[in-house]
Amino acid sequence: MTNILEKIVAEKKRSIESIKKKKSLSILEENIKEQSFLNFKETVEKNKGVSVISEIKKASPSAGVLVSNFNHLDIAKMYVENGATCLSVLTEENYFLGKLEHIQDIKKKFKIPILAKDFFIDPYQIALSKSYGCDCILIIIAALDEGQAEEIYSEALKQNLSVIVEVHDLKEAEMALKYDQALIGINNRNLKTLEVSINNTISIFEVIKSHKGPVLSESGIKNENDAKYIYQKTGIKNFLIGESLLKSDKPEELMKRLIQITQ
Repeated sequence: MTNILEKIVAEKKRSIESIKKKKSLSILEENIKEQSFLNFKETVEKNKGVSVISEIKKASPSAGVLVSNFNHLDIAKMYVENGATCLSVLTEENYFLGKLEHIQDIKKKFKIPILAKDFFIDPYQIALSKSYGCDCILIIIAALDEGQAEEIYSEALKQNLSVIVEVHDLKEAEMALKYDQALIGINNRNLKTLEVSINNTISIFEVIKSHKGPVLSESGIKNENDAKYIYQKTGIKNFLIGESLLKSDKPEELMKRLIQITQ
């Protein structure tokens, strides 16, 4: 049974049960009142050019530690100053070494919409993430059954958060179409094997091109040539990019080249 996704989800279940004992929903609701929020989906929709959702993460199961001298605020500053449309902040602690506190810290300094990049398996996580200031949550179709996905989607909309529904094969893409108020993210990484191909976006786009909301290509986009290839084949101009920027010697220049691919 145990591929990497199943391991992450099993640990996430244990982690949530532990947090629930310390933080009731009423405490989270009080904390939410202290936060300010931005419309993630609308920000992507209104951007006429290329939207780069720049990712902040210290590590990943496929790459190990990406940034040894990791400082989330320095990375956020660099992204904001170089034209990021939104940020994706890893909050999964065991495999990606993320923290919800990173969202709160960034929100205090920068006015930019933030996705809480995590494995959402329980509606409780929506209030939890929102209490730290997130504007968008993630539904990974591969990690949930249909009932769980619908429950989390409904709760997120009720909480006025944007939702990215992430798919990585044709069957999941067909399932995602019913989430008509979501953004759909096509993950080029197979979460069960961790293999990557940007052609995944191109093959899956055929199924979801009727979706009225924004469509994103995620993972495996190494440079502006990969982004341009996807754009030319599909018209997709929204990209969630992490490792390539975090590993780059000159991420500022890569950001600028990515933003210019439609020109």
